[in-house]
Amino acid sequence: MTITVSPAPGAVTLQPGQSLRTAVDPGAWLRVLEGPVRMVSPPNWFGETVFTTETLLREDDVHRLERGGWIELSALHAPAYLVIHSPAEAAHAAHVPAEPRPKLRPVMRLMRLLTG
Repeated sequence: MTITVSPAPGAVTLQPGQSLRTAVDPGAWLRVLEGPVRMVSPPNWFGETVFTTETLLREDDVHRLERGGWIELSALHAPAYLVIHSPAEAAHAAHVPAEPRPKLRPVMRLMRLLTG
């Protein structure tokens, strides 16, 4: 079962087989507190082809998303608990200034419209 939520919730709990699809800003951080999680990256272009990548995140992993967009998080064989930090929260916690939000190129604006 896949649940779609926007904006991204701060804390996420998923049971095995559950997925969450949510929009994140560039520079957001994911911290896995419990269980293995499969993360599908926001869509990206390679030539004329749109593609995504999958990343396996394990307990205590931290992952920074360079690009914003829609991601999908799935609990694998055990319950998963993770926290999603916005770029501003992550910068405040680390005492560094947040990176300015980049302007979207026309193609990325179209992808955001098409992918939700």
